[in-house]
Amino acid sequence: MIKSYVKLLRVPQWIKNFFVFVPLIFSKHIFDINYVGTALLGFMAFCFTSSIVYIINDMMDVEADRMHPVKKNRPIASGKISVLNAGVTAVVLLALTIGWFIYFGVNQYFIFCIISYFIINFLYSVKLKHMVLLDIFSIAAGFMLRVLSGGLIINVYISSWLILTTMFISLFLAIMKRYSELDVVSETDTKSTRKVLEQYSKSFTQQMAVIAAAATIICYALYTVSERTIKAFNTENLIYTTPFVVFGIFRYMYLVYMDKKGENTTEVMMTDIPMITNVVLYFAIITLILYNKI
Repeated sequence: MIKSYVKLLRVPQWIKNFFVFVPLIFSKHIFDINYVGTALLGFMAFCFTSSIVYIINDMMDVEADRMHPVKKNRPIASGKISVLNAGVTAVVLLALTIGWFIYFGVNQYFIFCIISYFIINFLYSVKLKHMVLLDIFSIAAGFMLRVLSGGLIINVYISSWLILTTMFISLFLAIMKRYSELDVVSETDTKSTRKVLEQYSKSFTQQMAVIAAAATIICYALYTVSERTIKAFNTENLIYTTPFVVFGIFRYMYLVYMDKKGENTTEVMMTDIPMITNVVLYFAIITLILYNKI
C-alpha cells in the first residue's frame, strides 16, 4: 500500500519542483542556510500541491487511464486505491499545505503563485489538456510559476532572460512528451486515451520542438552575456556553461527520437547516465563561476 500511495502522489515527479531552487542558485545564496531553508519550504509546498493536482487528475481520468497501455497501472485506475481514499489523501495534503503556510508565515506573493499553479493545473485536468497548444502552454506556465515562486519566497530578483529560458525549455519538454505519446499510442487508442493527440502530428511536434529548443539555447546564451548578468556576478564566464545546455537539449532529443523515450520526463532525467552527468557538471561549474572560484 505504501508503494501504491507513493505512486499516487507521483513522488518521482517532484523532481520538476527543483525549478523552485533556480533563483536561489543564481542569487548566490546557495550556501546561506536561511535562504536554503526558505527555498526548501517553497519546494515542499509545490510538492504537496502538485501531488494534489495529480490525484485530482487521476480521479477524473480513471476510465481513460484504464485503456492506456501504461497509465492503466496507476493506483486508482488499477483499483489498488479507491477514489474515496484518493480524495481523502488530497484533502489531507491540502490541510498540511495550508497549515504550513500559516505556521511559517509565507508571504502572500508566493501563496498567490501556488494558488495560480493549482488553478491552472485544475483547468488543465478539466479542459485545457483537450485543447491543442493550450495544453502545452499550461504545462509551461506551471514551470514558470515554480521559478517565479522560488524568487518570491526568498525575495530576490529574477532575470527576464531566465524566465524566458524557463518558458521555452518547459515548452520543449511538453512538446517532446506529446511526440512520445504519438509514438507510443496507436491511432485507435489515441481517441480513447488523450483526445488532444488527434490534433497533433509527429511532423508538427517536431517543428515546434526545434523552435522551442532553439529559443531555449538563444535565451540562455543571451542571459549569460547580458550586461546586468555580468555586472551582478562580476564575471563573463557564464557563457562557458552554454555548451552544457546545448548538450542537454540535444541529448534529450536523441533519447526521444532515437531511443523512443520521453513520455515520462522524470524517468529520462533520472536514468540516463550522460544526462545525469551533464546536469551535475553544469551545476558544479556554474556554482564555481558564480562564487568566483573560476
